[in-house]
Amino acid sequence: MKSYISSRVEQLKPSGIRRFFDLAGSMEGVITLGVGEPDFTTPWSICHAAIQSMERGYTTYTEMEGLLELRREISLYMDRRFHLSYSPDKEILITVGGSQALDITLRAILNPDDEVLIIEPSYVAYEALVSLAGGKPIPIRTSIDKEFKPQPQQIREAISPRTKAIILCFPNNPTGSLLDRNELKALADIIIEHDLFVLSDEIYAELTYEEGAFSSIASIKGMRERTIVVSGFSKGFAMTGWRLGYLCAPESIREEILKVCQYTTISVPSMTQYGAIEALKDGDKYAMEMRNSYRTRRDFIVRHLEEAGLKCHLPAGAFYVFPSIKETGLTSEEFAEKLLTQHKVAVVPGNAFGDSGEGHVRCSYATSMDKIKEAMKRIKQFVDHLNKD
Repeated sequence: MKSYISSRVEQLKPSGIRRFFDLAGSMEGVITLGVGEPDFTTPWSICHAAIQSMERGYTTYTEMEGLLELRREISLYMDRRFHLSYSPDKEILITVGGSQALDITLRAILNPDDEVLIIEPSYVAYEALVSLAGGKPIPIRTSIDKEFKPQPQQIREAISPRTKAIILCFPNNPTGSLLDRNELKALADIIIEHDLFVLSDEIYAELTYEEGAFSSIASIKGMRERTIVVSGFSKGFAMTGWRLGYLCAPESIREEILKVCQYTTISVPSMTQYGAIEALKDGDKYAMEMRNSYRTRRDFIVRHLEEAGLKCHLPAGAFYVFPSIKETGLTSEEFAEKLLTQHKVAVVPGNAFGDSGEGHVRCSYATSMDKIKEAMKRIKQFVDHLNKD
């Protein structure tokens, strides 16, 4: 049957996250620090708005671009939160989660063998989506010593005549790192100089812990016209199962992306869009409550991982910590597998996020404090046992 399979698909590596989820799911009593999903339920006001839309009979296709009312609310939201202005009629597209936005954007902009720079460690889908679109992913490796931030010289050295774009994700999954405005300006200078395009995944923007610390690279002078901002409702509004995202892009680019979208998705489910309208109108307070809770959990988990002897970078956003496990002498996969089988704590091996993630594991603190406390006890016992050996 292999002769029927696309070579691009055949060459894809299975997700390193999926393997550990499957393993953890087959065991009892496991505390999972691996899921990148809020442990909060969607606020009732959002659910109620979706239910009301169905009761009123709003169950048909919507505009392919998404409900105009939703696009208007996104436009207002982007202006209010991030000081970015996008036309709801011509520059915003509603998608089935941020993942679809990434997929259709890459398929719209890449020619065969175009190179795309990816900051590592990185979300597992970026490399795969670039490859599926016919492009060539080029990793930019970062380290804990530099707070997992790419250095300008690294970017310059990685650029070739084939380089088309760069994917950014800040706050970052899996490290929680964040580029400040000055760092974004330095990066923007290089991008403009080499006429690159930017795909900026800002799904964790609402979960930035210091007020005013987040800036979109699209807000830097000269960058709006060469940036596609991708975001959604999964993380900041606890709406993962709703599968609702969006992208903001210059009109000429959005129209090309829409060509791809029209052959893959007739429209996003209408009831989820009505729920999202309510989220944007009244959801800021919920996002802030979640952010404050995550900050408390972050401080706790970082402190206890450090006390266990695992060097940590303090995340500036998202809900992950990416401790180094190099001192244990184990590889990322060995550490994660032994921790799971011996102490029933599930974490994700760092090499799932690229080669530069080796020597680390990702722990999600989007779970209850009680579970985090117990997990920290088990991890300390595990590391202490390794040190004795």
